Amino acid sequence: MGPARRRGVLIGGAVGVVAIVTAAVVVLTSGNEAPASDAAPAGKPGPVAVDPTGLVTEYLQDLAEANPDAAGALTDDPAAAAVALRDARNALMPTKTTATLSRLDPTPAGAAKTSGTFAMTWTLRPGKTWTYDVPFELTKAAQGWRLHWVPALLHPKLEPGQRLVAATAPVDRPAVVDRDGKPLVMAGQAGNKPAEGNPAPLLQSVFAAQATTAKSDGFAVQRVDASGKNLETLYGQDEDGEGKPLTASLSIATQNAAQSAVDGYRGRAIMVVLQPSTGDILAVAQNAAAGTEPKAFSGLYAPGSTFKIVTATAALEQGLATADTALPCPGSDQIGTRTIPNENHFDKGTVPLHQAFAFSCNTTFGRLASRLPADGLVKAADQYGLNADFEIPGLQTEAGKVVPATGNDRLVEDGIGQGDVQVSPFGAALMAATAASGKAVTPKLWHGLDTTVAKPYSPPSAGVLNAVRSMMREVVTTGTGKAAAGAGQVHGKTGTAEFGADGQANGWFVGYRGDVAFAVLLEGANDSNPAVSLAANFLNAVH
Repeated sequence: MGPARRRGVLIGGAVGVVAIVTAAVVVLTSGNEAPASDAAPAGKPGPVAVDPTGLVTEYLQDLAEANPDAAGALTDDPAAAAVALRDARNALMPTKTTATLSRLDPTPAGAAKTSGTFAMTWTLRPGKTWTYDVPFELTKAAQGWRLHWVPALLHPKLEPGQRLVAATAPVDRPAVVDRDGKPLVMAGQAGNKPAEGNPAPLLQSVFAAQATTAKSDGFAVQRVDASGKNLETLYGQDEDGEGKPLTASLSIATQNAAQSAVDGYRGRAIMVVLQPSTGDILAVAQNAAAGTEPKAFSGLYAPGSTFKIVTATAALEQGLATADTALPCPGSDQIGTRTIPNENHFDKGTVPLHQAFAFSCNTTFGRLASRLPADGLVKAADQYGLNADFEIPGLQTEAGKVVPATGNDRLVEDGIGQGDVQVSPFGAALMAATAASGKAVTPKLWHGLDTTVAKPYSPPSAGVLNAVRSMMREVVTTGTGKAAAGAGQVHGKTGTAEFGADGQANGWFVGYRGDVAFAVLLEGANDSNPAVSLAANFLNAVH
């Protein structure tokens, strides 16, 4: 229906309208619009609207149909209104416009003014819909009712001499930053890409996917002055946090140190670093040899002697020993049907539990495990989060899998981390973080996006943890972790865990220094010493 025919219907239908209008809601929309330059020519005379409702209805219809000249003719300044309306449409290039009359004040008989509000919605591009309310004023003159034209009829914040423009960011901007505000992922017209240096390569897909839901392509609507200076961003990049980068828990400095440490190892190396006080994931690194699968977070491995942290905890809690209890550490021991040897069959005679822990006596801990109830190790493992479950936005994790032993022989093997028990590097770091903090640690990858604790856990008692911490410190000062002694007050536990049928073994070192907890796994290293050296290199780099 053309403008002239539509107006005739409205005018004719308005004859019986009651002079006092208590409420009106009119929704007028159009889509797939022609550019504003194809609208009706300027100077076309407007209708004589006999009531405010008719006038506003016509005006909103013209707005929706990309007809700035016809809309301008319904104002008390047709030329200025037509120019401003056309300029706004050419600047914003909407694909659809909706105008909704939401309020019209009553007009008493003989009144020459009234006011109201309409809602303006611009569909600017896919996913970019801008809606706001516009107050208006109507006046009655000799030619009938007219909208009082002011720039605020385009947007309530527009003042004389100002206009709306669309702006697009010409360069990349940070989409994800680390805890210190340094870029991890950049977003631009071509999409997301790693920041310079490709920090945290294992997490880039997680960062990019999470940033997609919050990213902005830089599009914004701005209020500018006559010179084009941006006075305010009304919609887009800076509105409601859109365009602001997500903040990850990582520290690029810590991440670079971890990545450098694993990249310096020839074999397959994995490292996870947590902050015990906050649960923040500070770094996660795998070298090229370890591949691109996220084994750091969900790869499950036999933990070897690092699991003696759990076994020692269970023995202390069950009252089987204290840290000073003298226990035998023979080169090998027949426990049930299993023969348990120490590495290279070393024999320490009878030593306190803390020394057996520092020397990593399999025979001592296998014998202790045999005296535990079937679920003794499970209960202790639970207290370090190894059976906990967390839902971290964008990240799949599995800390470990520790279940009741199916017989005493299996319990013995579990006690030295060589049975059915499984732990991921993430879980091992969580175990170390729990020992360091003395509390249940909730791992986090984001600041502002919460981790959901699907299966919580509670830590061991303070007394037990104090004993375990002392033993972990002795590992570094006089035991199997001496290669890390020069890296500060390091507490740790080494581990070597056989896998497969050909006698290969993975090397572990887990521990903490201050507010940094870590787990290092070297696949197929056959020794824990390289893992200790790698951790020392990392710790020395983050002093």
